[in-house]
Amino acid sequence: MNILFFFVMINQGDIVKKSIIYILTFTILISILSGCTNKPSYTRYTETFFDTFDTVIQVVGYTETEDEFRNYTQIMHERLLELHKLFDRYNNYEGINNIKTINDNAGIKPVKVDREIIDLINFSKEMYFNNKQRTNIAFGSVLDVWAKYRDEAELDPNNAKIPSIEELEAANKHTDINKVIVDDINNTVFLEDPNMRLDVGAIAKGYATEIVIDEIKALGFNSFIMSAGGNVKAIGKPLDGVREKWGIGIQDPNKNVLTDEDKVLDTIFINDLSVVTSGDYQRYYVVGEKRIHHLIDPDTLMPATHYRAVTVVTPNSGEADFYSTELFLLPYEESRELAESIDGLEAIWIFHDGSVEMTEGYKKISKNYGNATSNN
Repeated sequence: MNILFFFVMINQGDIVKKSIIYILTFTILISILSGCTNKPSYTRYTETFFDTFDTVIQVVGYTETEDEFRNYTQIMHERLLELHKLFDRYNNYEGINNIKTINDNAGIKPVKVDREIIDLINFSKEMYFNNKQRTNIAFGSVLDVWAKYRDEAELDPNNAKIPSIEELEAANKHTDINKVIVDDINNTVFLEDPNMRLDVGAIAKGYATEIVIDEIKALGFNSFIMSAGGNVKAIGKPLDGVREKWGIGIQDPNKNVLTDEDKVLDTIFINDLSVVTSGDYQRYYVVGEKRIHHLIDPDTLMPATHYRAVTVVTPNSGEADFYSTELFLLPYEESRELAESIDGLEAIWIFHDGSVEMTEGYKKISKNYGNATSNN
């Protein structure tokens, strides 16, 4: 039989913000087959963390003993806590210079930071310039305006508003990523514009996931799924003696995950890949009858309207995080052209009328659109 695990995420903004509850894009499907005559030597265990990246993080994996599994997940948890603090743009931590420290010193002085922050910013800038320049870590001043209105809407839904274009355009004057100055030799970051604010929320969670998984794989953990707030990565294969691939369920954005029985749009079967969705149903507020979501088009400065959701599948979790946003913010022809230009990336687009489009490679891993299974 198949068991679906649904996670309710406590979100506080892109890294740390006022708590709201919403449903993860993904469900992880763990198939448990009964009636097997040969008992596998590995056992499935589960661990859940609630205190990193302001989301529910779950690890489901196979080891020979529970102690072995708990040791691996303790290491993963401790590393996630470290990265959470480094990539946080809202809170200070004693003895740590983080993204907030960089923002606090915008226009004042360079900030010496740990190498993980340097590498994250360099990665983010490289991805920005090598693609369509929609996903910009220097876009924080505009995102802060939207966050303010979203917070006010949560406190007083009847008076929910959207920002004026004048307010957004004023903030947008401070989003030039070329003014994010990285000194790789001295490990410093300087924001030349005093009104600029970094926001790494579109990339940081996936980037941190990739770091943690690479490090734990090097220690010998090689059969698990990690779900970091909807950023899902599957490593190896399930060591249950039955399946060759992990099954990942993709939520139908037109269904209510709490009340609808048939809430999974598709199941994909993968090994050593990341799966990330960007959608308009994850974090939003309502003005009148209009849903105001958090994925802001840098051209219009308004929520993008092309799709309900875009899911990407690719090996690197940081890249998966980036591309799920980048593809969501582009019109379909441009979005598809970009997806098909990236080696090893597959995608599915879900439109407002419920129709879908997908890359040809996506069909090869899809249950509903390509007849894939956990054993092929």
